[in-house]
Amino acid sequence: MDQFNLNRRQFIQGTTASLALTAMGAQAMDVTKPMKTYRVALIGTGWYGKSDLFRLIQVADVDVVALCDVDKNMLEAAGKLVSQRQKSGKVPKLYGDYKKLLAENQLDIVLIGSPDHWHALMAIDAVKAGAHVYVQKPISVDVMEGEAMVAAARKYNKVVQVGTQRKSTPHLIDAKKNIVDAGLLGKVSHVEMCCYFHMRNNGNPPVVAVPDFLDYNMWTGPAPLRPYDGLPHIRWWRTFKEYGNGIMGDMCIHMFDTVRWMLKLGWPQKISSTGGIYVQKDGKSNIEDTQSAIFEYPELNCVWQHRTWGTPSNPDYPWSFTLYGEKGTLWASTMSYDFIPQGKGDKIHKDVVYEKEKYPEDLTEERIELNAAPATRLHMLNFLEAIEKNGRPVADIEEGHISTASCLIANLSMQLGRPLVYDPQKREIVGDKEATKLLQRPYRAPWVHPDPKKV
Repeated sequence: MDQFNLNRRQFIQGTTASLALTAMGAQAMDVTKPMKTYRVALIGTGWYGKSDLFRLIQVADVDVVALCDVDKNMLEAAGKLVSQRQKSGKVPKLYGDYKKLLAENQLDIVLIGSPDHWHALMAIDAVKAGAHVYVQKPISVDVMEGEAMVAAARKYNKVVQVGTQRKSTPHLIDAKKNIVDAGLLGKVSHVEMCCYFHMRNNGNPPVVAVPDFLDYNMWTGPAPLRPYDGLPHIRWWRTFKEYGNGIMGDMCIHMFDTVRWMLKLGWPQKISSTGGIYVQKDGKSNIEDTQSAIFEYPELNCVWQHRTWGTPSNPDYPWSFTLYGEKGTLWASTMSYDFIPQGKGDKIHKDVVYEKEKYPEDLTEERIELNAAPATRLHMLNFLEAIEKNGRPVADIEEGHISTASCLIANLSMQLGRPLVYDPQKREIVGDKEATKLLQRPYRAPWVHPDPKKV
């Protein structure tokens, strides 16, 4: 994450390694630079929304025609930045209402960088308006939102790529191909995933008047309306369950999605979780500071652990996953991977690759995750290729839904204190009416929860 210092040794790797590994990643994903100029809009012009847009601008000819945000200051600043980055030099049309943006523009692509509680409505409305969608993870705040998003993408035949760009991370593509798929691990019968970043933005700011440049009612949308206690941008909103699903929904989804991709896993057979606020009891934050979860598969448990306090179990892999195989072990993260064979054999290490020579503008972009930029560029190319070939992208909405929903069900298991089994065909928790009712959160009026049967 942006607040964690990058390893300097990794940062100063040279151009040759960068180009070689990026080329390997592109070849493995079979992506080519598109020729068409796409009409693009961004909804949610905060930190990561702009980051996604700028990565798209770097790899394709696009005309950014419109931006939307409920924060006028952020919106105007984003408009100026986009004019400096896109070839035309134009400032996009600026909107405070995303529905008006969709109604007034013919768009090929809509990028969604809003907070989690807005993802479903915006993505569904965008595909209904005729656009392909790139939506940030987690795709939804409840399971039925995700089901509706998948249904809408299929009904309107639109490509929806989820921002789980680990699947497009060059060194992780290498690990999948040359470690996992090559059989170096043998049978994998245990997986551990973790996050030990101190990212639970706890605090006690006072309730204050809403500034005139922010439409707080629209920012809140279908979520409960909390008393306004300062700008919710970046980290503050993520500390509340009203808008997201805690560290599980924010960080576990990335690692679990990557594990599922590497091991070709579908829905878990059973999900269980425990946790709570055990240490950081001061402040307003209501997301858990400690949580464990188990995603069960035949002869395989994928185990998650997060703590927003204390030290990581492995300082080199504070946010990571570990595949334990009969022939060896693979440690992997956004920054590197290490393969350790059982008995004789060679250890294999690969680091993340940066593209600072090829894309020098990365070095001056505010808050950029330099380690994620090459992955996001490949992810955008894969998205565009799926559009041009009318195919499924590597992070198709259905895969994003499985990973997201599994994490959300883990939270429900923690809340209810019992394991849960989800039936994706019947869209219910097997034999548990109470849990099934919790698959859909209530919406604040006048917003209406999407129905997967009626999108």
